[in-house]
Amino acid sequence: MTKSNEVLIFDTTLRDGEQSPGATMTHDEKLEIAEMLDDMGVDIVEAGFPIASEGDFQAVSEIAKLAKSATICGLSRANYKDIDRCWEAVKHAKSPRIHTFIGTSPLHRAIPNLNMDEMAERIHDTVTHARNLCDNVQWSPMDATRTEWDYLCRVVEIAIKAGATTINIPDTVGYTAPVESADLIRNLIATVPGADEVVFATHCHNDLGMATANSLAAVEGGARQIECTINGLGERAGNTALEEVVMALKVRGDIMPFTTKIDTRKIMNISRRVATVSGFAVQFNKAIVGKNAFAHESGIHQDGMLKNRETFEVMRPEDVGLAGTSLPLGKHSGRAALRAKLNELGFDLADNQLNDVFVRFKDLADRKKEVFDDDLMALVTQNDTEDDRLKLKSLRVVCGTDGPQTADMVMEVDGTDVETSATGDGPVDATFNAVKAIFDHGARLQLYQVSAVTEGTDAQATVSVRMEEDGRIATGQSADTDTVVASAKAYINALNRLLVRREQSEPGYDVKGVSYKDA
Repeated sequence: MTKSNEVLIFDTTLRDGEQSPGATMTHDEKLEIAEMLDDMGVDIVEAGFPIASEGDFQAVSEIAKLAKSATICGLSRANYKDIDRCWEAVKHAKSPRIHTFIGTSPLHRAIPNLNMDEMAERIHDTVTHARNLCDNVQWSPMDATRTEWDYLCRVVEIAIKAGATTINIPDTVGYTAPVESADLIRNLIATVPGADEVVFATHCHNDLGMATANSLAAVEGGARQIECTINGLGERAGNTALEEVVMALKVRGDIMPFTTKIDTRKIMNISRRVATVSGFAVQFNKAIVGKNAFAHESGIHQDGMLKNRETFEVMRPEDVGLAGTSLPLGKHSGRAALRAKLNELGFDLADNQLNDVFVRFKDLADRKKEVFDDDLMALVTQNDTEDDRLKLKSLRVVCGTDGPQTADMVMEVDGTDVETSATGDGPVDATFNAVKAIFDHGARLQLYQVSAVTEGTDAQATVSVRMEEDGRIATGQSADTDTVVASAKAYINALNRLLVRREQSEPGYDVKGVSYKDA
């Protein structure tokens, strides 16, 4: 049991968040995000769905072994095979958890074609099996908010008696409203025998735009665990956003006297990293982490901010990991200044990482008058690696008002420089055609998105690309003062990630010394 005012943060970015179409992360990216979640104070990290694939199993297993403080949780359906596989993945964690679920609403009971009694028996048997393996078992009645009240009480009681230590009440399709969310949790705790001996959790989706409100209402009703994701990533319209509920509890402690263990100063850093690896850019007006969340343009607002920033800000930028001011660096700045600025922005880089960023920083500083905080963050979050099979060496694009555009490109392919020229309907199309001429592939471009990092004609452009090949999806991102160059790098980056996924899908692929074939 948790303290009466302590709310556990259960992050499911690596599981429910990754289920967003196009948001698939690589093995190493999952480990990196898990480490960041652990470091920022997340109580429970739902690392994946081990039965879903060999890759998911390996990622959950390694995250469990590397976790320092967080409980590591795996998801499983209500059958022995899923639960056994889940336990094999999480059992090496200092604090493992099995999370098993089944849909209990009339619509969801029809999927496995079980009547109420048959489902109740399955819940008893599978939760009991999970508890025999692990002392920490979470159970979820999927689509709980559309399940008949009497039946919901019945199955929650069965799960508690079978050994579940956390009862999660999911609003799976984002259907409920705040007053209902609070009443549902409150009435379950008051009605179900043994409810006061377990932790009640809330898992909300944002289909009607009420995920954060529903989660906070559930806490008012007695829930002491919130399931959420970074940037609200997740199925359809997404999940409850971790940054929103955490900061709401922090800022409005006067009416919501609850605490979390989250180090809020690390929110911006992980938000940017999740946006980069998932390929899902954060909308400018997104609460807490959006680019405009602490921006003030109107004269009245700016005047008020100059006199007292509390006139138009209910929290400090520093509270979520933003620098209070945006002080630019220039081409004469050294490594020490760069490291200090990056530390201020929440990035703690190893020496080799700093050296890599410093080289790109100097190159950018030669092309821009001033390098702002957002420019630096774009440099740090670029996801090129030394192991990439494809690398852009040079690009020259010729544009004209009449006729097609031409791209002359040199690209390194497995260590060998290859040169070509290609035409297209516009500079970006010509550039992408050049890449394909050098390295032929069957991937389909699903998304091409450009956004300016800072203002001005010398601003860096950040380009995001999402590509699909045989059901495998990969994203690429890059920033450059030249939009076409950024586009080429992002496109090549996505191709490199697809190549990694193609290799990982081959039989017998080995990751970190563990063979998929034998798992």
